[in-house]
Amino acid sequence: MDHLRENGFQVKAEDLPDLRPVRTRYRVPRSLQSCHTGVVENYVVEGHVPADAIRRLLTERPSIAGIAVPGMPVGSPGMEVPGQPPQRYRIMSFDDKGRTAVFDRR
Repeated sequence: MDHLRENGFQVKAEDLPDLRPVRTRYRVPRSLQSCHTGVVENYVVEGHVPADAIRRLLTERPSIAGIAVPGMPVGSPGMEVPGQPPQRYRIMSFDDKGRTAVFDRR
């Protein structure tokens, strides 16, 4: 969340003991789930998604439910590890029917 705040997003955090109902409500595919789920302007943002990808989502406004970074890849926002090179990872899009596609690559 620090990454988002540092990039101009206003973030309201709500700690929940179980994110499954939220992910079910927003139809986040199980294969794309991570540790954080957020909603911005009716789009779902799952996991450690870079701020510039969220800006692109909000600018382009594709007909999808949201974007996700599955897992917690080293080098994604908030997952930087000193002395370790960043992992390559994909930012995935998904729709309300569970279809997925690559939104971006890092």
